[in-house]
Amino acid sequence: MSRQLSRHHFSEFAHQYVDRETGMICAETLAGDRLLRTIYSEVRERSPWVYRMATGPVATRTLGAIMYGGLPCVAVRNPVARMKALGMEPGECLNDPKKFRTAREIFERKIRYWEYRSLCRGTREVASPSDSRVLVGSLSEQKQFFLKEKFFRLEELLGEDRTGLTERFEGGDFAIFRLTPEKYHYNHVPVSGVVREIYELGGRFHSCNPGAVLSEVTPYGKNKRVVTLIDTDVPGGTEVGLVAMVEVVAMMIGKIVQCYSEYAYDNPRRIEPEMFLRKGQPKSLFMPGSSTNVLIFEKGRVKFAPDLVRNQRRSDVHSRFTLGFEVPLAETDIKVRSLLAVANESFEGAKT
Repeated sequence: MSRQLSRHHFSEFAHQYVDRETGMICAETLAGDRLLRTIYSEVRERSPWVYRMATGPVATRTLGAIMYGGLPCVAVRNPVARMKALGMEPGECLNDPKKFRTAREIFERKIRYWEYRSLCRGTREVASPSDSRVLVGSLSEQKQFFLKEKFFRLEELLGEDRTGLTERFEGGDFAIFRLTPEKYHYNHVPVSGVVREIYELGGRFHSCNPGAVLSEVTPYGKNKRVVTLIDTDVPGGTEVGLVAMVEVVAMMIGKIVQCYSEYAYDNPRRIEPEMFLRKGQPKSLFMPGSSTNVLIFEKGRVKFAPDLVRNQRRSDVHSRFTLGFEVPLAETDIKVRSLLAVANESFEGAKT
């Protein structure tokens, strides 16, 4: 079967994932699936110019305003009931959810993460940057999960003119975090370390719906995105080398707001080079819509949590990624600040 899903499979094939806490298989209700099926099949094939317009900045801003803006048509009369219906937990909110008036206020909610999202506190442990569904992979053909150039080309994702940087990550490992619209949309710092560089790359606004991802070639390197390079081999750092955190803007998201806070959400600051970032703290906010984070690690520096690897291999999970790539690729629902990976001890042994 080709990598690109047929229209039939895009519309009919269920998408499932594994709940990390229970190990249960869950079905995902894909937001806007019918509309996205039309855009990524019929429109893309028959009217390329309409397809380009639909994935451009004007369309994404308009969709975002309609779905999440302060317009009367998206006012929420019973926000608590609405949140529960969408699978959210109103009790986690920092502010009183009964006072939310719009869908946007719900989407951009702050939570008491220090109470409800436990941080993996090991000195050399890497934390999940978001509430999301995660896949892990390798840029090395020698690794079991060889997924190079399926979700992205490294050169394209980090910038075509950054040869030295792409060489540094060649053969490394990566994790892709797919946020669905109901998720908490603050991103948190996955590692402790010093920011060496932060830059933005232009692009379009493709959806993060699994069917849409499979319909595009290396989609994450084509979307608008912010790249943050964090050096963890510093005093107080996580000691897993240089880490690239790529925040990918998707359909309906106009921008990513950088708002790092040392404590709770207090005194938010823009991310700048030479800042020390502390693992688990809020880093940025995706504006309304679905979105994606990608973490890239240098070769041999990390080992992913065993349960994430086991879940990904499960053949009893009906994932659209499995269908598209013809190998088991089941996502795990992961909480922000929870354990993603640990420093590779064998790397330390190789250095001595």
